[in-house]
Amino acid sequence: MNHQIIFEAEVAVPDGLEEQFDRVVRAALAAEGVDVPCEVNVLVTDDAGIHEINLDMRGVDRPTDVLSFPMFDLTPGEKPAQEDADPATGLVPLGDMVISLERAQAQAAEFGHSVQREVCYLTVHSALHLLGYDHLDEGEMKAQMRGREEAILSDLGITR
Repeated sequence: MNHQIIFEAEVAVPDGLEEQFDRVVRAALAAEGVDVPCEVNVLVTDDAGIHEINLDMRGVDRPTDVLSFPMFDLTPGEKPAQEDADPATGLVPLGDMVISLERAQAQAAEFGHSVQREVCYLTVHSALHLLGYDHLDEGEMKAQMRGREEAILSDLGITR
């Protein structure tokens, strides 16, 4: 599928990590059966940058690991439609994701796995948010999202 993943970094990103973002977003879209060309914006920043965005956009005065800003109010399993495409580009603007590389590095150390694995997990997590998944409860919604995350990462050969 001819998706466009627009990558921007406000911090130094290790070699190969930009390609990982692209690969993981595409894999998540494919795993969810997205069959229209989409545009996804990825911003990699630090804790200060994500803190500012979190405060400005959500009124939450603290940093976090990942933020997702979907363009559509989809439900899990619902796919974006071609009629939602931008006429100028032919792409469906799926939404934006913001990831704190600083937080990803800290969480990787805390959980005992690689920074690459943590970044890939956060990317899949955010992509699923763009596609309507959520984890507002500690029950069925969270279990459904976690199951999809693990399945997509497993398909990519990314394990803990």
